[in-house]
Amino acid sequence: MGEAFRVWLRIAALSFGGPAGQIAVMHKIIVEEKRWISDERFLHALNFCMLLPGPEAQQLATYIGWLMHRTAGGVLAGGLFILPGVVAIMALSIVYALYGGVGIVAALFFGLKTAVLAIVAQAVLRVGGRALKNNVMRAFAALGFVGIFFFALPFPLIILIAGVIGFLGGRAGHAAFARGPADAGGGAGDSLLGETTPAHAQPSLTAAAKAIAVWLPVWLAPVAALLVWFGPDHIFSQIAVFFSKMAVVTFGGAYAALAYVAQQAVGRFHWLGAKEMLDGLGMAETTPGPLIMVLQFVGFIAAYRAPGAFAPLTAGAMGGLIATWATFAPCFLWIFLGAPFNERMRDNKALAGALSAIAAVVVGAILNVALWFAIHTLFRQVVAVHRFGLTFDAPAPASLDPCALTLSVGAALAIFRFRAGMLQTLAACSAAGVGLFLAGAPCAL
Repeated sequence: MGEAFRVWLRIAALSFGGPAGQIAVMHKIIVEEKRWISDERFLHALNFCMLLPGPEAQQLATYIGWLMHRTAGGVLAGGLFILPGVVAIMALSIVYALYGGVGIVAALFFGLKTAVLAIVAQAVLRVGGRALKNNVMRAFAALGFVGIFFFALPFPLIILIAGVIGFLGGRAGHAAFARGPADAGGGAGDSLLGETTPAHAQPSLTAAAKAIAVWLPVWLAPVAALLVWFGPDHIFSQIAVFFSKMAVVTFGGAYAALAYVAQQAVGRFHWLGAKEMLDGLGMAETTPGPLIMVLQFVGFIAAYRAPGAFAPLTAGAMGGLIATWATFAPCFLWIFLGAPFNERMRDNKALAGALSAIAAVVVGAILNVALWFAIHTLFRQVVAVHRFGLTFDAPAPASLDPCALTLSVGAALAIFRFRAGMLQTLAACSAAGVGLFLAGAPCAL
């Protein structure tokens, strides 16, 4: 376990750039360097994690840790994967709460947001290129986008409908729902584990019941305690319940969860504004750990602004940790309960069809996030439109911010034209935002 600790800590420290970058780091170290598992088994585990609610990269780390070193290995891998992000986002949240209104700090985050817009656009193209292999999948993506952006349909409902249709289409053998393995990079030779299934990975009802008996209380007992102690209307209880619900309904990975939280935390609960959500995403993009760690920032800001009897920073820290717990604790339940059964299933057409359809509507959700970010980044005034049964945000054209537009175009050119790295682009845009502030440019900081 000593080597496993060092390996997973190394992976956590290098896990920048959202799910795609994190999965690539895992593949390089686990499959290519250490050869702990084969490429085929890695991809099989990845496909399963993509089908689960919640963040797929952290779940994949938990899955591989469990496969190699039983439950203790899964807890170690999954826990270490998020630890650097928890520490970094908490520190940045405190800085943001105390100094976010200071001109130069606001300018830094202003530049950060313009780079995030280009990064999310890149995610649309990257995920879309992998998931939208035919016209049926493109139609799923389009309908998913329209349902979310124009009709404000709940994303879990869209995922459920897509999954059912994909399951039926896959079971019927329709070619449009066939899905090849995810593309994670090059292969590897013989692995340490081999192609045999370890004894602890054999599925059984006894093991499944044990996983439920242990991990369901681990997840929900703190939530129940908050409800009893503070009552359902307290901000801590609201955070715990909301993020627990999110952990169950956000199928499709980190970007699906991000789309759901942006829709609910900003539009329904009003815990923070759209531009603040962008600031939090910028923090998560520039720190190690899962992209979904932005949810800790959401919980922090929500509790910081409604501290009750607590000091604001204390309430914020507790709110952030509650959001983190409710987001990631269920991931261990999903893996320890479902992974043994996944090990038995290979080339299941019905599940492959469901995964294909879900992946397609996730592209629509990411496109919705990208457009939502673009509207709130590039325009100073956004109005809610409610006409003809449609509900969506529309920008006021006259409120276009030339500074934001310039930096966003520059970030897009850096990423798409010059193949600049994510961290370099984020740093350059942040520096440019500070430069514009110092120069007295009329930017909407």
